[in-house]
Amino acid sequence: MNVLVVIPVYNHAAAIRAVVEGVLREGLPVLVVDDGSTDGSLERLAGLDIRRQRSPVNRGKGHAILEAAALAGAWGFDGILTLDADGQHDPADARLLLEAAQAAWPAIVVGARRMDAGNAPRSSLFGRAFSNFWVRLECGQSLADTQSGYRLYPVPFLRSRRFLTRRYTFEIEVLVRGAWAGLPLVSTPISVYYPPGAERISHFRQFRDNLRLSCLHTALVVRSLLPWPHRRLVPRPPRAGVAAFLRRLSQEHASAGELAAAVWMGIFLGALPIIPFGMAAIVYVNQKLHLNRLAGIAASNLCVAPFVPFLCIQTGHLLLHGHLWTDFNRVTLLRQIHLRAWEWLLGSLVVGPVLGLAGALLTYVLVRACWEGGRG
Repeated sequence: MNVLVVIPVYNHAAAIRAVVEGVLREGLPVLVVDDGSTDGSLERLAGLDIRRQRSPVNRGKGHAILEAAALAGAWGFDGILTLDADGQHDPADARLLLEAAQAAWPAIVVGARRMDAGNAPRSSLFGRAFSNFWVRLECGQSLADTQSGYRLYPVPFLRSRRFLTRRYTFEIEVLVRGAWAGLPLVSTPISVYYPPGAERISHFRQFRDNLRLSCLHTALVVRSLLPWPHRRLVPRPPRAGVAAFLRRLSQEHASAGELAAAVWMGIFLGALPIIPFGMAAIVYVNQKLHLNRLAGIAASNLCVAPFVPFLCIQTGHLLLHGHLWTDFNRVTLLRQIHLRAWEWLLGSLVVGPVLGLAGALLTYVLVRACWEGGRG
C-alpha cells in the first residue's frame, strides 16, 4: 500500500505541530487539511516537510477527508490514513492500522480506542455504544469503536461513492456505505489520551450534531430496508451450500442483544394485521436489519389468532371510542369488518411494541443466564 497520512484540522493550533512531527518520525508522508481554522493552525507548521491544503471556510471533517482523497488519488496514493489533530491519537499506532490492513486490503481499518482509562468522558462511552448499535443494524458488521477518527481508507472507495453528510456524521456514514460496497471493516486496538477536562478541545454540539446523527441513521435504516441492491466495489463471495447456509442461519446475529431485538421485531410485525404476508415481512425486515430471522419467526407465533388480534382490536376500540368492544353480533363482526381491521391496526401499534419489549427483555435475561450457566 502507498498511504498518505491525512490530518484534518480546525482550530487546533496548540496541538497540531506535535501531532504532525510524531507522524513524520514514523516516516510517513503527511497532508494537513485546514478546514477554515481561525487560530493560525496551519502557520504553526512552518518549516515541516508536509503537504498543505486550506479551505477558506469551515465545511466539515467529511469534506476535508473527501478533498484529501481526491488529492491523494491524483498523487498516486492507494489509501489515506486519518487521525485527529487534537493529540488524542498516538502517531506510532499508525503502524497497527497498516499491519491490520495487510490481510484484507482493500478494507476500512478503524483504530478502536482503549477507553478503559478513568478519564474517558462518559458521554464518549455512551456515544460510542449507541453508534456501534446503529452501525451494526444498518450494515450487519460489528465494530468496537465506530466513532474513532483514526482510520485507513481505500482512496478508490472514497472517490467513487456519494455521501449524504460532510460533517461529524460523515465518519458513521462512510463505515455503513463501505460495508454495503463489500469492503471488510477491520478493527484494531489503539491507545488514546484524554487531557484534563479544561484542556479538551471539542467541536461537537449536543443538539445540532445529535439531530444530524438521528437524521442520518433514519436515512440509512430506510435505505437498508429498500429492496434494490447496493453498488459493490468488491464482488460477493461464492454462495455456500444448503447445509452451510442453514448452519449459518441458525448461528448468525445470536448475541443476547441481537436475539432480543429479533424477538421484538417478530412480535411487533406479528401483531400487525398483515396475516397473509406476516412471515415474509419478518424474514425481509430481519434480513435487511441484520437480525436473527429464525428468532423473529419463532417469536411471531406468540401473536397467533385469536388472542393477540383480539387484544389489538379491543385496544384500538378503546383508543377510538373510550370503551371496550362488547357488542358482538353479525353486524359488528361481518358488516363492520373494515372498522375492526382499522381498530386492529391502531391497537397493534400499541400492543405490538409493549409485548415485543416484554419478549425482548425475557429473551435477553434467559440468554444471558444460559451463557453465564455455560461458563460456570
